[in-house]
Amino acid sequence: MLKVVLWDIDGTLLDFKAAERVAIRRCFADFSLGECTDEMLAEYSRVNVKYWEMMERGEISKPALLVGRFREFFSSAGIDPGVSEEFNEAYQRALGDGATFFEGARETVEALKGRVIQAAVTNGTKVAQDGKLRHTGLDKLLDKVYISEVLGYEKPDRRFFDKVFADLGDGSLPFGGYEREEILMVGDSLTGDIKGANNAGIPVCWFNPEHKPLTAGLSADWEAERVEDILRLPVMEGVI
Repeated sequence: MLKVVLWDIDGTLLDFKAAERVAIRRCFADFSLGECTDEMLAEYSRVNVKYWEMMERGEISKPALLVGRFREFFSSAGIDPGVSEEFNEAYQRALGDGATFFEGARETVEALKGRVIQAAVTNGTKVAQDGKLRHTGLDKLLDKVYISEVLGYEKPDRRFFDKVFADLGDGSLPFGGYEREEILMVGDSLTGDIKGANNAGIPVCWFNPEHKPLTAGLSADWEAERVEDILRLPVMEGVI
């Protein structure tokens, strides 16, 4: 029977794009950079996704991601890229203030509270994630929070999950204190969450509201269009 749910945060429980819009526009105002148009936001979002996927493939480091995305975006927008590092620091702090749940996400976590161990597993920065968890109340709803910046490894690295398993269990079984089928990963990122679960050898539900195709070489045990669909998965039998 299922005993542990590992939740990705951004793009799974929380609407990252909504938080992104709020944070970017606030920082544009604070740095007197003029208007951040919808077109500029779309371009930044595209650049941001590209850099996160590069990091998850092991092509760049987290610090290179955080500043590099703004350097590229600002250069293309005709803004001095020299402000990138300071802007990123302000942006990390602002992300928490715009954090909002996807429809049904909070209710899903609440429905599972006390029935299984629920843990956040995230590659986001500690500053940003602490703010989001506090702002949304997830810091009270979840039992554990695992941030790559703290663990020293990023998803999809197997070592990230090994550290999670070691903390969750007593070490008596290959997955900490649990059998493989007692743990479920839920996430939206193919390069981080799905590949990470495949690397770790645990079942995974791909949160895929946009019905994207599955990348060759990766496997998902289930797909969910809405967060609450997770409660109806076969693995939830005996839990809900």
